[in-house]
Amino acid sequence: MAVQDAPRRTAAFYDVDGTLIKTNVVHAYAYYALNSPKVSDKLTKTTGLLASLPFYWIADKFDRRVFNEHFYKNYAGFSEDRLIVLGEEVFEKIIKPNIFPGALSLIKRSRDQGHDQILVTGALDVVTKPLAEYFKVDDFVANSLEIKDGFATGRLNNPMIAGANKALWLRRYAEQHGYDLDGSFAYADSGSDIPLLSVVGHPCAVNPDFRMRTNARAYNWPVVDLT
Repeated sequence: MAVQDAPRRTAAFYDVDGTLIKTNVVHAYAYYALNSPKVSDKLTKTTGLLASLPFYWIADKFDRRVFNEHFYKNYAGFSEDRLIVLGEEVFEKIIKPNIFPGALSLIKRSRDQGHDQILVTGALDVVTKPLAEYFKVDDFVANSLEIKDGFATGRLNNPMIAGANKALWLRRYAEQHGYDLDGSFAYADSGSDIPLLSVVGHPCAVNPDFRMRTNARAYNWPVVDLT
């Protein structure tokens, strides 16, 4: 009698901003800026953010990696412990109230079908960790800031999680952990995440922007509205 191979693991991979929650990385940083310990820092960081918003909007549309490289420089000078403490506050005050109504049920249905639940986001790990614990997912990957002498340098550690890099990361992650990508699912809202959804056998556009919706129609991907 031939020995059958054991079935490989499957997972559901979720983008976060715009997919599971209404907020994005700019909202999170705005909270950090407004809670800078020094009044002068608070004013400088807040006005700097407002002045840079048009550039960030263009950079985000052009290349998410370019956006990340410039945007996360704003965190330079924050102490590591303050990043963690404020990360918990960001989750409670900014993220948790803005979780899409259908997000928890989507994750629960997928979990009940036997798939591992994994968040894949370009947000920072310090704000993603509380969300991952709230959703009770199996794992998450997020960007992390380089820390030197207890303070953020404003640079991201490698690998940067953004755009097409998410797809590259997912292939490596699946190989390392024994996931069957053909049997796995991925959910995202932005056209920048089309490469991520293209890696799995069951892609799904969630609250899609124009480019994602157009691509979903072209390839007959299911579209879900969690709002």
